[in-house]
Amino acid sequence: MRGRDVFMNSLVAHGVEHVFGNPGTTESPFLDALREHPSIRYVTCLHEAVAVGAASYYARQAGRCPVVNLHVAPGLGNAIGMIFNALKAQAPMVVTAGQQDTRMLRRAPVLSHDLAAMAAPVCKWSTQVQNADEMDEVMRRAFRVDCEEPAGPVFVALPIDVMEQPTANGAQAPGQIQVSARPDSADVGRAAQWLARAGSPVIVVGDAVGRAGAMDDLVRLAELLGAPVYGEAIRGHVSFPASHAHWRGGVPFDAAGIRGTLGDADAVLLLGGAFFEELWFSPGQPFPKGAKVIHAEPAASLVGTNHPPDIGLVGEMGAVVRALFGAVSDQLDADQRERAAVRAAALADSRRTADETYRARRDKAWSRSPISMPRALAELAAATPTDAVIVEETITASLDFAAAFAPSRADGYLGARGGGIGQGLAGAPGAAVAAPGRPVLCVSGDGSAMYSIQALWTAAHLNLPIVFAILVNREYRVLKHNLDIYRQRFQVASDGGYPHMDLGEPALGFAAMAESMGVPGELVSDPEAIGPAIRAAFAAGGPRLVAIEIEGKR
Repeated sequence: MRGRDVFMNSLVAHGVEHVFGNPGTTESPFLDALREHPSIRYVTCLHEAVAVGAASYYARQAGRCPVVNLHVAPGLGNAIGMIFNALKAQAPMVVTAGQQDTRMLRRAPVLSHDLAAMAAPVCKWSTQVQNADEMDEVMRRAFRVDCEEPAGPVFVALPIDVMEQPTANGAQAPGQIQVSARPDSADVGRAAQWLARAGSPVIVVGDAVGRAGAMDDLVRLAELLGAPVYGEAIRGHVSFPASHAHWRGGVPFDAAGIRGTLGDADAVLLLGGAFFEELWFSPGQPFPKGAKVIHAEPAASLVGTNHPPDIGLVGEMGAVVRALFGAVSDQLDADQRERAAVRAAALADSRRTADETYRARRDKAWSRSPISMPRALAELAAATPTDAVIVEETITASLDFAAAFAPSRADGYLGARGGGIGQGLAGAPGAAVAAPGRPVLCVSGDGSAMYSIQALWTAAHLNLPIVFAILVNREYRVLKHNLDIYRQRFQVASDGGYPHMDLGEPALGFAAMAESMGVPGELVSDPEAIGPAIRAAFAAGGPRLVAIEIEGKR
């Protein structure tokens, strides 16, 4: 057999069903071998970043590891940003790129470079297969490393001559690896004691709880404690239902803001996330003075990365939350249960007040022209099927999105991790492939959409049931907000407006762009037309694009 046979058989042995790629000449052995493996579906993308973005969202929605097929140095370079986002999202995938013939690499042939070195900063492991005899070991290790907690992308360079070399080493099956999933019982007991005795416990949750399917367990724990639940500032999954009275949204992007949000908390439980991803520097710790901090993660390397906890717990997140629930239940006395019930009632009252305040703001903006963000998101939510998978990259409309959609299904929402824009359109085809039979709504701003507009072609090519809703305000609105914050924080006096942040000259024609790639599209400027347009788009069954003109920054 040849190296390419071992590579393909390794994919089969590890259960790979989809390859997302943008191929080139050095990938000829891979592409040619696909003909002999009909169980593996190749998803063609028109740009390398789209291929990685689609694979990332596929991995997160399906809970399976895909393979990505890129083309030598420029192709890998095009994909680096999306690989970074996948790393931050802890999305497992094996990223490959064809490499030039090793017998001439020293002469720097066209398109060649040190691919493993290029990919290393944004991957868990990066390597190049040096000869066909090591293909079996490299691929087995690649699939093991990418799925180990914290999961994430690995990179394998595949020289064209190595893929054609003979070898007697066949593909290796993954084998069974037993990983301890239970947190230390003594530490769980101490953490439960602090939580039970706390007068103001607070929970901050990350994506790992949602990925582990432990959302219902966390709801029980939060209700038992009467504790508010906050999310990370940037979220990729639903780990706590946004419709629940205890949900308080995301924490701010700076330590002082987080500290203020946590208020008088005397016990803070951090569950499965990057605590904390800051955008702006503020001095001091993000925790209230004297608060006990309990940090639980699925891998020891993630505990206390930025801030030392009083107790660190390691284990599968569902097992951690269930263990804490059991231990807290055992320790709560009658008085503590009564105080928890009082806190829960106060949270419910506070949530009702917050919802009423938001509805008043939405109603005030309801008839504005151009269409207000609250109105646009409300109309979108009302027209979207309840079983739809929502791919969201709204950024400055995120608060209105959360209020309108209140995502509460762990398998019904995918957000953009990492901070790089363009993930929504790129990820939507991957989400659709991962959830056959379910409609997909992709909500994106216009600036973000232009980073991966080629994804529309892939959606049309596969006839995927995706409705792309593009919020068109013809500006990089988030940059305008951040420029305001920068000027305020650094006391910069400026009357220079917002340089290089407008996208209106010339105006972007999203309906025309969609039509050119086989996706029927329309532009909506009347708020009354949003609902009918979205319903008709879903009823059509294939990909559709609806561009919605909304207000800019006031």
